[in-house]
Amino acid sequence: MLPTRSPLDILSWIGQAFAFGVRAGLASIRAILRPSWWLRPFYHVLVGALPLAFVTGLCLGVVIWMHTRSSLERAGAEAAEYLPTVLSAAVLLELAPIAAGLILSARTGASLGAELASMKVSEQIDALAMLGVSPLRRLIGPRVLACVLAAPILYAIIATVALTSGYGAEALGGQTTLLKYQTAVLRELYLADVIPAAAKTLVFGLIVGVVGCYLGVTASEGSEGVGRSATDSVVVCSLLVLLADVMLVGLIKVAM
Repeated sequence: MLPTRSPLDILSWIGQAFAFGVRAGLASIRAILRPSWWLRPFYHVLVGALPLAFVTGLCLGVVIWMHTRSSLERAGAEAAEYLPTVLSAAVLLELAPIAAGLILSARTGASLGAELASMKVSEQIDALAMLGVSPLRRLIGPRVLACVLAAPILYAIIATVALTSGYGAEALGGQTTLLKYQTAVLRELYLADVIPAAAKTLVFGLIVGVVGCYLGVTASEGSEGVGRSATDSVVVCSLLVLLADVMLVGLIKVAM
C-alpha cells in the first residue's frame, strides 16, 4: 500500500521497499535452480503479454514509417535509403525496450499485485510461513525471475514485428527490396548499442516483479485493498520503468 501521510512515512516505505527488493532479487537468483517454481509464472507472464507485444510492434513499425517517410521526403532525402536506418535505431534502441517495460507494468504488475494481495487477504501467505515455507523463496523469487526472463523476449518480439511491419509498409507504399531494407537497417547499428538497450529490459523486469510483489504482500485487508494494490502496482511500475530508462540511458552514454 502506498504511503499517503507524512514525508517520514514515504521515506520509511521507500526503505522497506528497497530492502524487500534486495531480498527478492537474491531469492530470484536462488530460484534459477528450481525451474518447477518459476516456469509456470514465466509462462503466464510471457504468453499473456504476447498479444500486446505483437500489436505494439505492428503499430510502432507502421506509424514510424508513416511519420519518418513524409519527414524525409520534405527534407529532400531518399526515403527508401534512410528510413530503415531511422526506424531500426528508434525501435531497437528505445521504443522496443520501453514498450516491453510498460507492457509488463500494465499487465504483469497489476496481476502480481492483485494475486499476492488476494493471497495475503485469504491468509495463504501466513499459512505458508506457519508450515515452514518461505513465501519470499517460494512465491516472490520465482515471480521476479519470471518477469526478468520475459522482458528481453518481449523486447525481441516487439522489435522484430516492428521492423517487419516497417518493411511491409515500405514495400507496399514505396520502392525497396528485402536486401536493400536489411542493408539499410544494419547500416548504423552496432552490437555495442543494441546489447545495452536490450539489457535495460532486465532491469525493467526486475522493477515490475519486485514492485508488484511488494505492493501485493503489503496490501491492506479486504477486497478494496486487493483492488488498490493492483492499481498502485500499475502506476508505480510504469513510473519507475520510465525513470529507470532515463537513468540507464544516461549511464550507457557515460560508459560508452
